Amino acid sequence: MNLEKPIVACFGEVLWDIFPHGMRAGGAPFNVSYNLKKLGIDSRMISRVGNDDLGTTLLKQIDEWNIPLEECQVDNTLPTGTVQATIDEYNEAHYQITANVAWDNIACNEQTLDLVSKADAFVFGTLAARSKVSRNTLYRMLDIARFKVFDINLRPPFYDRELLMTLLAKADLVKTNKAELRDILAFFGKDYQSEEDSMAYLAEKFNLKEVLLTKGSRGAMQYGHQQFCHCDAIPITIKDTVGSGDSFLAGYLASKLSGGSVEEAMQNAAAMGAFITSQSGACPQYDLAAFNHFKESNLHAFLKKTA
Repeated sequence: MNLEKPIVACFGEVLWDIFPHGMRAGGAPFNVSYNLKKLGIDSRMISRVGNDDLGTTLLKQIDEWNIPLEECQVDNTLPTGTVQATIDEYNEAHYQITANVAWDNIACNEQTLDLVSKADAFVFGTLAARSKVSRNTLYRMLDIARFKVFDINLRPPFYDRELLMTLLAKADLVKTNKAELRDILAFFGKDYQSEEDSMAYLAEKFNLKEVLLTKGSRGAMQYGHQQFCHCDAIPITIKDTVGSGDSFLAGYLASKLSGGSVEEAMQNAAAMGAFITSQSGACPQYDLAAFNHFKESNLHAFLKKTA
């Protein structure tokens, strides 16, 4: 029996989300990496911070969370990334992202290429591709990654049709929310008809193995092998929605890479998304036992698979 943990390499922004009440470590790929680690996956973060106080503090925080630092580079010129984050009256997060920061300058080297080539999954998004250096590094890694997971995370104005076409064409699994799905269809001149039609169109146009669609309180869907898997959301009291989609993806991948079925992976993803959304921030302090208790208490989450 192979007892080794699955390895997931996450590429892109690691930064400080600065809220009115304080700052928290964040960045979509880092949120995925953090929650994968909590779920027992050997997650690694490929990113870059500045040689400054914010960078030193961020690396210390990542180390305390037992996420390996070997692939977190230090930039002697550009500052550590920051985002001004606010939460509106509907508990939705809004972000003002600082430009020209360390994670715009992620270098490609033999160590990170070796990691990506061996990883069971490689997670990436659009934001880190906004700069030429990090984008070229990402393209090199996508050429050798075994299973490429595109967590879309559209952040205007840091994407365009050409970038989306390139990244979608390289992906195996795509995770998107409904607003992003509509935007992508509009880019390609496709009229929105239904969730199922849109997901199938995306999968067929770009030869994707899987598409994940998150819909907030309306649950989530998975499409693969010409079948849909629907999953209801778990009713919770929302604390905030920061990182809710990232945690959903972490829950899905943790189950899938550990041998779980699509239904089991979707249930794990729904539970993980709800668990994180019921707390403050994308990376709250918790342990696996706390998550498993939450999940087992909410097994009424409905799953239905249709052809």
